[in-house]
Amino acid sequence: MTINELLKTLGQGGQLANVYLILGEADYLQRRLKAGFKNSVPAEEQTMNFVSYDMDTVPLAVALDDAMAAPFFGERRVVCIDNPQFLTGETKKQKVDHDIDSLQTYLGSPMPSTVLVFFAPYEKLDGRKKVVKQLKKTATMIEIGNFSERDVRQFIGDQLKSDGYSMAPNALNELIQRTDADLTLMMSELPKLELFTLPAKEIQLSAVTGLVRQTLTQNVFDLVNRVLAKDTAGAVTLYRELLLAKEEPLRINAILQGQFRLLIQTKILAKQGYSQGKLASILKVHPYRIKLALQSHRRFKLTDLNRAYLGLFRVEQQMKSTAMEPEMLFSLFMTQFAAQVPA
Repeated sequence: MTINELLKTLGQGGQLANVYLILGEADYLQRRLKAGFKNSVPAEEQTMNFVSYDMDTVPLAVALDDAMAAPFFGERRVVCIDNPQFLTGETKKQKVDHDIDSLQTYLGSPMPSTVLVFFAPYEKLDGRKKVVKQLKKTATMIEIGNFSERDVRQFIGDQLKSDGYSMAPNALNELIQRTDADLTLMMSELPKLELFTLPAKEIQLSAVTGLVRQTLTQNVFDLVNRVLAKDTAGAVTLYRELLLAKEEPLRINAILQGQFRLLIQTKILAKQGYSQGKLASILKVHPYRIKLALQSHRRFKLTDLNRAYLGLFRVEQQMKSTAMEPEMLFSLFMTQFAAQVPA
C-alpha cells in the first residue's frame, strides 16, 4: 500500500486494517498520517478512542492493554505506538522495559475493533527479530523513506492542487533546489508561499527566491563548485557569508568534506556502471543529492576531488589544534588548492 492510498482511505473514511507499520524518517509524513488516523475517529469520540504512546517513556504493556479494550461508545479505537526502538537493531539501552512476548501474542490475534499503528521513524528495522518478522507478516506496511525527486514533485503538486494553488515550473525547481528536495522542509515552506501569493494563488519564482532560504547543504554545494572552479575570491566570500549567518565552522567543514567524499564515491561507482537509484541505495544518500553529484562529477578530475578532500581534512585538524581564525584557514586552503598544477 502506498502513502497516497492510505491518505485517501483515511480521508474518505474507508475500511482500515487492524495493524499498520509506518516506516521511514520523513517527519512531515509521519505527522500527517498520525493526524489522518486521529481524524478517522469521530471528533466527539477522540478523547476516549484515540491514544498515542511514546515507547521512550511508556511500557509497551500499557499500550497493548489499551489496544485490547473495546471502543468507548464508538466503532473504532486507534492506538498509536511512537518510537518503537525495540524493533530496530539499536543497542542503546532503553529507559523502559517492554513486554515483547505480549506484542507477539497480540499480533497473532489483533483486536477486531482496534487499529494499532506503529510509527517507526527509522531507516530500517532489525529483520532478524521474531517480533519484526511477525509484525511485517501481520501489518499493512507503509514505507515513507527518502522520496525520489519525482515523488516529491508529485506530492507537492497534489498538495497545491488540493489547496487551489498553482506553481510555475521554474519556481518548483527553485524550491526543490533550495530545500534539497526534503519533503518535510518543502511542506513547512508551502504555507508561507501560499499566504504571500494571495489572492492570485499563483506561486512564481520571485516568491521562492525571496522567501525560502537555501539549506546549509545547498550553500555548501555552491561552495564546492567555487572551490573546484578555483574561484578563490568567490569561495572565500561565500564562506564568510556562512560564518556571518552563524553557521559553525566545524559543521561547514564537515559538510564540505562530506560533499567531496560523495563526489569521489559517485565518480568511482558511476564509472563502474552503477545507476542513480543504485548509487542512492549503496551510499544511503537522498536520490536528489546523487542527481546533483552525477551532474557535477564529470566536470572535475578525481585528482582535484582527492586534493580538496585531503586539504579540508587538514583544515579540520588545524581548527581543532590551533587558534587561527576559521576564515583564515579556509583562505589558505583555497590559495594552496588554486595554485596546484593539474595532474
